[in-house]
Amino acid sequence: MSVPESVHQRLTEAFIEGDVEVAEAITTEALEAGVDPLGIINEVMVPALTEVGNRFQTGEYFLPELMMAGEAAEKASKLLEDAIVASGQASEPLGTVVVGTVEGDVHDIGKNIVVTMLRAHGFNVVDLGRRVAPSAFTDAAKENNADIIGMSSLMTTTRPAIQNTVNLFEELGIRESYQLIAGGGSVTGDWATEIGIGYSEDAAGAVELCKQLMDAPSN
Repeated sequence: MSVPESVHQRLTEAFIEGDVEVAEAITTEALEAGVDPLGIINEVMVPALTEVGNRFQTGEYFLPELMMAGEAAEKASKLLEDAIVASGQASEPLGTVVVGTVEGDVHDIGKNIVVTMLRAHGFNVVDLGRRVAPSAFTDAAKENNADIIGMSSLMTTTRPAIQNTVNLFEELGIRESYQLIAGGGSVTGDWATEIGIGYSEDAAGAVELCKQLMDAPSN
């Protein structure tokens, strides 16, 4: 069942306004009515959170609005992910991805979208949250037998934290055991290539990149 216009409009507004209770209630209502959870993610959540990110970039929204929208998305995501599992759309995980916003950066809208979409497409995702230290990435990689490590950085002042994380993987001698990727407003494809990691400019691309990396020969 595609997303009805009434659900689409109300849920979009709830995400954009960061109304956690309303987002949770409408998501529950839609799922009980038989609306496809993947449709909600792709048709409503991703566009709405992209709009929130755009408003932040243009100065219309500030950090509180960004974090409220992220919380609303997080609550809805849990319901959607549970529905996907219950419907049997999720099967054996395609791989394990450790994801986090790097040290010093509190922005997680983009990261949350990536986490939700990866889970919806069959990946096991370990979400480390915001302000993740390099050592937390390496510890989680080892503890969860991860395949891919995804780092997000919105602010240019925190981009060096990606390099620091890559450096720590190298110092520990485990760099070749994992695929490292990054994204976010501060990251460019050229810079990612320069430091030897993967890159995607959006969440849909991140999903495809992870699928490609899982199909690639291991190091």
